[in-house]
Amino acid sequence: MAKKHTQRTRWIGLLMLCFPLMAQAQADSLELSVEQLFEWGMEHSLQLEADRLQERMAGERAQTARKNLLPDIEVGLRGAVVGQPVVWQRGLSDPIRPETPDWSQNYAIDFTQPLYEGGRLKYAIRQADLQKHVAGLQSATDRADLKLSLLQQYLNLFSLYKQHLVLKRNIDESERRLVDIRRMKREGLITNNDVLRSEMQLTDNRLSLRQTENDISLVSRQLDILLGLDEELLLCPDTTLLQRVLTPEPCDDYIRQAYAADPAMLLLKKQTELAQNDVRLVRADNRPRLSLYASNTLARPVSRTMDDLYNNTWNLGLSLSYSLSSLYRNKHRLNEARQAVELRRNAEELKRQEIRMTVNNAYLRHQEAVERVDALKLSVKQAEENYRIMRNRYLNQLAILTDLLDADNLRLNAELQLTTARTQVIYTYYELLRAAGKL
Repeated sequence: MAKKHTQRTRWIGLLMLCFPLMAQAQADSLELSVEQLFEWGMEHSLQLEADRLQERMAGERAQTARKNLLPDIEVGLRGAVVGQPVVWQRGLSDPIRPETPDWSQNYAIDFTQPLYEGGRLKYAIRQADLQKHVAGLQSATDRADLKLSLLQQYLNLFSLYKQHLVLKRNIDESERRLVDIRRMKREGLITNNDVLRSEMQLTDNRLSLRQTENDISLVSRQLDILLGLDEELLLCPDTTLLQRVLTPEPCDDYIRQAYAADPAMLLLKKQTELAQNDVRLVRADNRPRLSLYASNTLARPVSRTMDDLYNNTWNLGLSLSYSLSSLYRNKHRLNEARQAVELRRNAEELKRQEIRMTVNNAYLRHQEAVERVDALKLSVKQAEENYRIMRNRYLNQLAILTDLLDADNLRLNAELQLTTARTQVIYTYYELLRAAGKL
């Protein structure tokens, strides 16, 4: 019970530290949770904004591809000066120049409805839809990477606050110890060398504290920029983060989930479908095309007699065409498209291998981080006890100052290592979620 109370007191102290820290430079502070970190980071990310634009562009291309199923309608208007015609009725002698109008007009409406294109239009629509899905999967990949990057900076800020707390407590302890050392110097129990060495260590700790405060300001400012906040706002991490219970699933479950849900894996699958669709598009060029057409033309003068009269004609029919040259021109294009499909499938297999290695590595690193925390908890207890013993021995003149300072540094390093290990547990867990496509 006393242990829990001590740990709670430390976290409360860390929380209270956020507000007075660097009060002269930054008056405002904000406690930031992981949920807010992700939400604001997604909202203000320029990379995700670019991804959203790519998605909208892909959506417009999909709509354009569907519009190709609609008929082509053209309205034409032509006006021209009619030149003087010359007519030879007997060889090339005695030319006759008949009277003709000086101006011609032509008004036309043409309608063409494709009926069969060998699947070209259908596969063009499918290609546009697949490209839209690819853009969405790329956005999902970037979102997961961004979350992991933001979390890394967030946990770095958390470690810096804990480091500040440990250094501040160590400085307070060093100041109290220096009072005892100066008293012992006045009583003639120790030399002035011990006083100087204690003062030097206290100065070093104060410099480290100042550097830590600067690092907190720098990391907080970087997060402010990424989250779209005021750059002068001092961010404070959620002190309950390390108290969350993280229970990982079996490693094989993460691998199966990654195969099915990892955005990068899904992206490669869609790219394989795109390559298969390209094969169908090339084949479509080897097939005939059939379309319905209709036209209406109002023109003057009459083209055969050149009489200055309006003439209206219309026609309705079917158009069938087949490109014989495609039989030899598309052969190598088709082979290339088929090889592109095999290349995409090869990339999928490579990604599966990468997923297995990445998930196994992330799973092992998370277990190592958990075990390291358990080991360092014991190390902190041992370092605290070692310092207590050495302090008592030094005050009783049974140990030299070097032994006491070494014990103090050992205790400081053990606490800092424990904090780093705790944050590493959180990071490796989210890294495991990222590898499994669940972040």
